[in-house]
Amino acid sequence: MKVIPLASESLGVRSLATFIKLGSIGILIDPGVALGPKRYSLPPAKAELEALMGARRKIQEYSKKADIITISHYHYDHHTPFFEGIYESSSPDKAKELYEGKTLFIKHPRENINFSQRKRAWVFLKKAEKIAKNIEHADGKFFDFGDFIIEFSPAVPHGNEGSKLGFVIMVMVDDGKKRVIHASDIQLLNQISKEWIIKQMPDLLITGGPPTYLEGYRVKEAWTTGLKNLEEIIKETNTEIILDHHLIRDKRYPEFFIQLEREPLTFAGFLKEKDRPLEAYRKELHMIEKGEDVEVPFRI
Repeated sequence: MKVIPLASESLGVRSLATFIKLGSIGILIDPGVALGPKRYSLPPAKAELEALMGARRKIQEYSKKADIITISHYHYDHHTPFFEGIYESSSPDKAKELYEGKTLFIKHPRENINFSQRKRAWVFLKKAEKIAKNIEHADGKFFDFGDFIIEFSPAVPHGNEGSKLGFVIMVMVDDGKKRVIHASDIQLLNQISKEWIIKQMPDLLITGGPPTYLEGYRVKEAWTTGLKNLEEIIKETNTEIILDHHLIRDKRYPEFFIQLEREPLTFAGFLKEKDRPLEAYRKELHMIEKGEDVEVPFRI
């Protein structure tokens, strides 16, 4: 099994897109990418737009190698919609290229889903059903492919229990030698997700961290809850951790990492690259664009 991170906040964009290679079979997980339209009341900087274009090219490239695509939920940083999107680098043609002839395992479009995601799912499926090889509602299901298995969690909260952002599904891939869980927007904030991960005993957990940049505004105790739940997962499973996504939108994320008993890797770190948390430094990037002498902890 080969795990290839494709796009994430440590690589300059909003995403957790991942490719897994199992022999001749390719699995593309959450093939979406986006930029936050506003952060610090500012639109994306030029460096972010460049990173978005690069991430989109990589996702499109790996989609050609994929037989299976999984979608954890219907936010645009986790699936590619069939519309022209500036901050999603999306288009009908790109979506068609991604999904045509593929087997799709998707979050159920009508059950355990909020209004916004139900609407997005309906729009997505109107197009996808015409071009995909097969579409399975994957919530809580198990699939045996002979050389490997794929198991999906039941629908779990997008963040805290009772989150207004709805539900997501996690995916576990096991080839008999390595067991990998991709847990996108659980944010390490709810019990049911933590318990499912521990029960599966992964060798590698790829997950999005808590949205600590929203603490005190939209979420409470994200830092302490996320830290506690991840520590328990590490203690109970001894899994390797790749931690990225929402947490990396907070400049303080290195402090979170060092508080853990076992320090995780970001997508960039796993690829042996330097982190480029562009959104967290959007103010500084705009100042640099204006010619001001401002330092950031990464190359532009």
